[in-house]
Amino acid sequence: MEKLKKRWNIESNWAVIAIFIVFAINGSFAAWVAKPITSFLGLSPETVSSWIYWPLRILLIFPIYQLTLPIVGWIFGQFKFFWAFEKKFLSRLGLGFLFKENS
Repeated sequence: MEKLKKRWNIESNWAVIAIFIVFAINGSFAAWVAKPITSFLGLSPETVSSWIYWPLRILLIFPIYQLTLPIVGWIFGQFKFFWAFEKKFLSRLGLGFLFKENS
């Protein structure tokens, strides 16, 4: 736990536990939200091949996860950590321009 606290620049064990809880809840939440969206779009394993359905569903889960991660983090008092996490992660994907402030 000490390595994570140092790496993530946090001080308490509670913060590490809260961060793990946020990752778990948000992953489940994103998957849960994606299901009715895929149904609304008429996509299901019964209507399209599983080889198409699951990659599309995962592609849908990804932006939902990214959008809701700071929100769920905020609920657990970890908004600052998850906002920095999002900016770093999206910058690595080449989407850092989304966070550039006007100079």
